[in-house]
Amino acid sequence: MNPETKRLNKFISHNTKYSRREADKLIQEGKVRVNNHIATDLATQIKEGDKVKINERPVRQKEDFTVLVYHKQKGELVSKKDDRGRKTIYDTLPKRYANYLSVGRLDFASEGLLLLTDSPVIASALMHSDLERMYYLKIKGEVTPAMIEAMRNGLVAADATKGGHEKSEIRSMTFAPFLAYGILNSTGGYTRLKVVISEGKNRELRRFFGYFDADVVELKRVSYGRVSLDMLKPGKHRFLENSEYEDLRSFLKERGIRY
Repeated sequence: MNPETKRLNKFISHNTKYSRREADKLIQEGKVRVNNHIATDLATQIKEGDKVKINERPVRQKEDFTVLVYHKQKGELVSKKDDRGRKTIYDTLPKRYANYLSVGRLDFASEGLLLLTDSPVIASALMHSDLERMYYLKIKGEVTPAMIEAMRNGLVAADATKGGHEKSEIRSMTFAPFLAYGILNSTGGYTRLKVVISEGKNRELRRFFGYFDADVVELKRVSYGRVSLDMLKPGKHRFLENSEYEDLRSFLKERGIRY
């Protein structure tokens, strides 16, 4: 695919309130025009300079993006909705952010820093980056020499199911060496740690310690790249500060990512 093109539904979701699925429906219903021609092919590609309309209204291409920092609470799902009726982050966030995309996920029992953005390009770039993620953990039991060895040198786990979701199809996992770790204290049969990793795999830390039969009973992400949770209270959100936006734009420029 030409790197200067973008699929029509992606273009629509990036520049309007519609999701990709909603965009597909609009296309199928003949409500989308590209350069004044009705587009009904879901594989239609958009290139720079193309004019897109939905119900005869022009779609203006965004020249910038917005990023939110949200303090996810325990007991919230990072999902648009839940078929079991559980609370999601979008139930807490103001309705105007209903179409923002989360940068990765934190599971139901985890808390802490979650980034959300109105740009799919930014969401994908951050999600698949090697930016540092810092966490505070509480595990059941003590940190063993085998855990320390794995944190320092990485680990290939043929069975990494413990700590994963019961419906997950992921069984094995390769864990990169931690960028940093520190044992904060060990008391009452539990150990508190601070760890820094550069990946965001499916329940990575729960699976890592689960491999050693150590349940993670508390997990909180406190930073992502240069963005920190600081004093942001649970359930509250803020926009990136100007210096944080500058850091993000530098990150994107270094990697040749156009937004």
